This record gives sequence, structure tokens and C-alpha cells, in this order.
Amino acid sequence: MEPISARDREIVRGRAQLQLDYANAPQNDVILKKWRAQAEGRRACPPIRLLYSNFCHEVITPRLQCEGDQARQIESSLLATLVGRELFDDDTPIAPTFDMEWHTHVQPFGITGAITRASGPNAQGIHIDPVITDLAGEIDKLRGGSFGVDRAATESRRAFIEDIFGDILPVRMVMNSLWGSITGPLVYLMGMEAYYIAMYDCPEAVHEAMEMETRLYEQYYDFLEEEKLLLPTNDLTPLHQESFAFTDELPGDAVTRTTECWGFLESQESTAVSADTFGEFVFPYQQRLVDRFGLLSYGCCERVDAIWPDYLSTWSNLRKLSVSPFNDEPLIGEYLRGTRVVYYSKPRAEFVTCDGPMNDDAINTYFKGVCEAASGCLFEIAQREVGTIFGDFERGRHYVRLAREAVDAYWRP
Repeated sequence: MEPISARDREIVRGRAQLQLDYANAPQNDVILKKWRAQAEGRRACPPIRLLYSNFCHEVITPRLQCEGDQARQIESSLLATLVGRELFDDDTPIAPTFDMEWHTHVQPFGITGAITRASGPNAQGIHIDPVITDLAGEIDKLRGGSFGVDRAATESRRAFIEDIFGDILPVRMVMNSLWGSITGPLVYLMGMEAYYIAMYDCPEAVHEAMEMETRLYEQYYDFLEEEKLLLPTNDLTPLHQESFAFTDELPGDAVTRTTECWGFLESQESTAVSADTFGEFVFPYQQRLVDRFGLLSYGCCERVDAIWPDYLSTWSNLRKLSVSPFNDEPLIGEYLRGTRVVYYSKPRAEFVTCDGPMNDDAINTYFKGVCEAASGCLFEIAQREVGTIFGDFERGRHYVRLAREAVDAYWRP
């Protein structure tokens, strides 16, 4: 790694000290109690967060002070940890450590896709440029796939960071929830329309492709076990979909099997097919992966209400369900009320992203409906899919305050 200048070293050490200060502040203890109540299945005050992943260019990039590339990467990580608390005063918990993961990878197919990204400062759209146009005729292109770990790169980065500020923030190795997306990788190779048509035109090829992916993930999980790369997914460790792995049902110390860890699955690409079609082409493969997890977090932006009764409800280890605005939210509330499954609300984003002043009354009315739908459920709010807050940090703070006020007024445990 490139050496870090004395100036950049002092900057990142200052950022590390700020993180430690937030971790040791009394407010962090208040926030951790919310998450640990959820972990224990107690319906206490739900955590509320405004997630910045789609507008890093507004909350991280402009605030970077370091000059060297390596230093800027580390500074970005430190700033990212603090965005929710420092800028929005939300319920993001802060660890007194600098967290790192093993440099592992898993690639389901032997071919990669191509996408074209929309232009513009706040553009989020993409266009898939198909590399597979005839799934049945080109199935052999999919064979292969890979997985592995770069231990040397991991250890080198760890030593590099420890040398800079390990006396302030010790490096902690953590693991995100196990990943097993099987519809997304296929759609990124052939496009959504072709994927849907293939279920009708060449169902055997679709099943063959799904089997390839599922088997590779199973081999990847075996690899993690055999190489002793598994780490506890508990307490203040990351969970896919930008949440945290707090639970009282999984080990908090050493783990040796994937069945002792959180997993994450989703299938937003199949959201427009019928429940029966989901049951035929997606569910059997997901079931095999679910069997490898200790606990499961499910869903991204897709509808889950239609597939809950016959499919998702059968997973006894499901503990967190993404509830996007495309769902019948009161119906999901009925499904989850009184259970150990967290109603993980992903509210509509346009109230904060629309240009001009925010409409407080409209936001309150909307959150009233969300809170009433989730009453009686373990509840968590994560405002995702935000493309811009127009660089106005107070806009984010105000939005979080409105969400808290609505929870206080309308949500009932």
C-alpha cells in the first residue's frame, strides 16, 4: 500500500477519535438498547434511520480532506460509519472499533454482465446490456463461477490501518450476513423481459441456471466453513439491506457452521410473476439456501405480501422481512403481528427527495399509515432509495424528527 502522509494520518486519526467519542457517548447506549430490545423480541421503541448509500456524493465525498488515495478510502469508511448519527441524528449504533471483513468473493456464473448507467448528478437508473440472448442455446456460457478469499490483501489492509490509528480504534474482523441472490445475477446477464419470457419458452433452461447458482453458493458456504472464514453475525455487526445483526438466537463468539449465522435472500426481479410461478422457479432454490442459515433476513424492494402465505411463512428462521411501499402494508402487519419477525419498513422516498420544501403534513399522514400497519410488530424503519437530499443535512435531520414524532404518536407495541 502507498505510504500515508503525516497530514493525512492526522486527519484520519481525528476521524477515528470522533467515532470513538460517538461510541462512548450516552446517546449510543440509548440507541443500543433499542436494537437489543428488538434482538430479544421485545416491542420497544423502534430504531429509525435515514440511509445514505445512494447519495454518498452529498454526505461523504464533499467532506473528504485527505489527499492520498489510500487515506481517502479509509477516511470515507470512517465518515460513512458516522453519517446517520453525525448528520441526521438517527438511530445508527456506533462501534468503538474499525470493522473489516475478509476479502472474499463469489461469482455465480462463468460470465459477467454489462450495464449502462444513467448520467446526471443524482441519476440512479441503469440499463442492462444483455450478454445472453437465447438462454437455452447459450446455457453453456453460464457454466463455471468462482469463489475465494484474498488473505494477503486482508491482512495487509488490517496491518496498515492498525498502524495508523489502532491505538484509538482497534480493528475488528466482522462478517456480513451470508449472501445468496439467485434471480439478480441471471437478470443482469439477459435482461428482465428475456428472463420472464424464458420461464415460458424454456423453463428447463431456467431451472438449470438456477441449479448452477444454488449449487455454487452451497459450495461457497462449504468453503467458508472449511477455511474457517466464518465470523459471528450478532450484535453490532452488519446485516445486508443496511441493517444490523442483533439477536439473542445466534452465537456471539466463535462459529464454525453457516447454520450459526445470519443469511440474506431477495428476489425483487421476480416480483411481477404470480405466487405459483415464484413457487416453481425461485422458492425451491431459496429453500436450499435457507436451510444453510441460522436466521434469515428477506427482501429488498419486491412485493412479499403475495408470496407470504404459501412460501415465506414456512421459513421458521425468518427474522426480518423487508416491507417496501409496493406491498399491502396493513396486510403484512397482520401477518407479522406478535411474531419474532421484524417489520423492516422501507418507506416511500419521494417525500424527502422532491425538490422544494418538504410537506410535513403529507409526511405525517404517510408515516401514520406505516406506524398503524406495523403496530404490534417488531418494527424498524430504514429510509432507503433516497437519491438526494440536495446537500441539505438539516433536511435529513428534520425528516428523521418527523418519523420519530409519527412513531411516538401512532405506533403501538
